[in-house]
Amino acid sequence: MLKWVIAVVAAVVVLTAAAMAAVPYLVDLPRVQSLVATNASHALGRPVRFASLSVSLFPLPGVTLHKLEVADDAQFGTTPFLTLDAGRLRLKLRPLLTGRVEFAELVLAKPVITVIRDPGGRLNVATLGPSAEPRAAAPRPPRASGAPAVGAALALPTKVKIDDAVIVYIAQGPGGASSRFRAEHVDLTITGALPQVAFKGSARLTIDGHGPSKTRPPGDVAVKIADGVATLGPGHGLVDAPVRANVTIDAPDLGALTAVNTGPALAIGGAMKGALAVAGTIAAPTASGEVALSKLALSRDNPQCPHPKRRTYQVPSLTLASSWRDGHLTAQPVRADLGKGTLTARLDVDVVRGMRVKLDDLAVASLPLESLTVDFLCQGYALTGPLDLTGALAFVVARPLDTMSGPGSLKIGAGKIVGKQAIALLGDVVRVGGAVSSLLNADVPASTFNEPLSFDSIAGTYRVTDGVATTRDLLYTSRTMKVAIAGDYALASGAMNLDVNVNHGRGEVQAKVTGTAAAPSVRIVPTSVVRGLDQKKVESGLRDLLKRFR
Repeated sequence: MLKWVIAVVAAVVVLTAAAMAAVPYLVDLPRVQSLVATNASHALGRPVRFASLSVSLFPLPGVTLHKLEVADDAQFGTTPFLTLDAGRLRLKLRPLLTGRVEFAELVLAKPVITVIRDPGGRLNVATLGPSAEPRAAAPRPPRASGAPAVGAALALPTKVKIDDAVIVYIAQGPGGASSRFRAEHVDLTITGALPQVAFKGSARLTIDGHGPSKTRPPGDVAVKIADGVATLGPGHGLVDAPVRANVTIDAPDLGALTAVNTGPALAIGGAMKGALAVAGTIAAPTASGEVALSKLALSRDNPQCPHPKRRTYQVPSLTLASSWRDGHLTAQPVRADLGKGTLTARLDVDVVRGMRVKLDDLAVASLPLESLTVDFLCQGYALTGPLDLTGALAFVVARPLDTMSGPGSLKIGAGKIVGKQAIALLGDVVRVGGAVSSLLNADVPASTFNEPLSFDSIAGTYRVTDGVATTRDLLYTSRTMKVAIAGDYALASGAMNLDVNVNHGRGEVQAKVTGTAAAPSVRIVPTSVVRGLDQKKVESGLRDLLKRFR
């Protein structure tokens, strides 16, 4: 019995070796090359070219296509949609022994795929799919002697593997502006037969500014795809195929990913994890799930700060009940832990059209202002005290101060004015009131106002339009005075046009504050309010006092 087993095994080994040795003679290369190009072009609806085709025996018999290119839609340019140094088609051994050429697996190693979205929202992959035009008969080169016949069409392999691919996504905006995203180290395995195929894989995502990935610091997002299914129905293009999958994301450091949109002035670090359920179609996928950011840190260099100049603001945790649709990232709600305070909002980010951010139903509760305005911003308007705020906000990430818009109301509980540069609305109001108080009590030295000024509350409503904040009812209240303010303040330039009313207990003083925060101009009106005092002395005193806080 043992001899029979050994004989059978030996026979199988000999036959297999003989078949593998005969592969170069069994495969009609010119015929297969013509059929592969014709069938691939028809399946994709794009011209497919490759330089040459060769047969290899190890590790398994297969056909290798060299220098493969798939053309792009002509409306998107002449750059190839896909380029590939080598694609390998593994042959089925059993059919080969009977004289038939059938493929078991297609492996695409290190392809580069470019996906483009034009300003109108159309994708270059939208025209991928079987050509509607009848195919011309492929030329039939003479068959080699003894070569097996090959059908006029080749069946798709039941397994396709993409190894270490790079996918570049270019979102074209108006005026020639564009955003570039990259998916690198893409590994994807597709199995099954039409109309339904399964897939799984992994990739690393980054926002691509310029240059190869090796020149960028670490910080990409690792993506894993599981339980993927796509249904390719007859009469429908590839991009219209319904798809579903489960996706997990993991980014140990967001720094490199956010640097392209924030620029060198601001660095955003921290880790991100998420789990999303994907649906929709291949061209327009949707996703929903929860994304959590931990140890979020905003860092910036500020020359106004004492050493160290580099300051960081910590956000311990941020969670987003997220969804993705039509180029928009939304989160309902957003929840952030801000130390002793909290933030909630509804978020919408237009990722495709320039990273435009909208925050609706914005609510900040008990935010400690000292860590933000003193420790992080080091600004002259720095305040301490708990902030409560409600409203809405919208801005472009690349230019937040110039583009900020939205209404709101705020209240700051008991705290102090500790800033030493007159660049913001609240600082100007309090210093105007403090200066008048000092001048009306001539025996109080000006040095008194070099110390922090305590207040009971600051409250009011506002509206920001294209970076200009307007208020009509902002009220500063302290033990010694009340200051009401109405007017405009430009967030980026510090330009202001404010009407200030100071009630110091012994009367009221009205002031007009104009100029900029760095170079304010203060005028007391009307003169009857300061009867008995030298008006020029009052105005000079106000200017001198404001200069102390630069």
